[in-house]
Amino acid sequence: MTRICKLYNITHPIIQAGMIWCSGWKLASAVSNAGGLGLIGAGSMYPDVLEDHIIKCKKATDKPFGVNIPLLYPDVEKLFEIIIRHKVPIVFTSAGNPAKYTGYLKDHGINVTHVVANTKSAVKCQQSGVDAIVAEGFEAGGHNGKEETTTMVLIPAIRQVTDLPLIAAGGIGCGRSMLAAFALGAEGVQIGSAFVVAEESSAHPAFKQKILESREGDTRLSLKQLIPVRLLKNQFAETIRQQEEAGATPAELQEILGHGRAKLGMFEGNMDEGELEIGQISSSIQSIQPAEKIISRIVAEFEESRQKMCSGVPVFQCSGDDKN
Repeated sequence: MTRICKLYNITHPIIQAGMIWCSGWKLASAVSNAGGLGLIGAGSMYPDVLEDHIIKCKKATDKPFGVNIPLLYPDVEKLFEIIIRHKVPIVFTSAGNPAKYTGYLKDHGINVTHVVANTKSAVKCQQSGVDAIVAEGFEAGGHNGKEETTTMVLIPAIRQVTDLPLIAAGGIGCGRSMLAAFALGAEGVQIGSAFVVAEESSAHPAFKQKILESREGDTRLSLKQLIPVRLLKNQFAETIRQQEEAGATPAELQEILGHGRAKLGMFEGNMDEGELEIGQISSSIQSIQPAEKIISRIVAEFEESRQKMCSGVPVFQCSGDDKN
């Protein structure tokens, strides 16, 4: 049992990322019931919607679950009030300074984990008193770091500057990659893309199908002049690419992006004009499965790969995660 399991009181050191438009109460409760840590993605929710998801999640599981909150959310204080009122034990914060709210949340007995993409932010996390850190590499879907540091480089670099419990994220979708993250210094993994296509995910079926059809090179880090985000290729992503190469200003890019673009694609199913946030690991995802089966597969692969490594046997392929 790792420090991550003890910290969150979970069986498996697997955290389901709190992804906008995909991570509602159904997915979070399913992951928690399977022994991992499910997160409700509050970044795409109004306060009353988040409250409804928390209430439903509590009814669906008696296991620990948490809420992911991007600190750039305009009404973040209202979200925190709801979390405190309903005694949610765990909060993952991202996209902002951890010093701003960590003390406030911990004063209310909440376990705080912050997501970072560089060592400078990891040091700030330690100084701010967070309980754990998620180190998210360049391969990850959704919002990402401008440095474009890969997970394999980021994890050992952050391990050198902090002794906090460390969770690896970005490009992890099977037990073999989980084992690699542990070898680099992580004590748990946060997985997003593999859970986007879970049966319990609230992602639109058309988005799930497009992920299954994706291949290597079908995602790209875009909008680096605004907030870097990894997108699956479609008509909207191509428009952004062309405008960036033509020298569009941040204001011009923001005008093209508009509002509700992620909802349009990921939740409503517009595969041409919507924003489709997904990680590089999408090219290896080949089926839609229940969250419980995804977790059991990853855990089994991890143990099998670990035993092979200890026996000096090469680890070549994880079962069930690679496309033909």
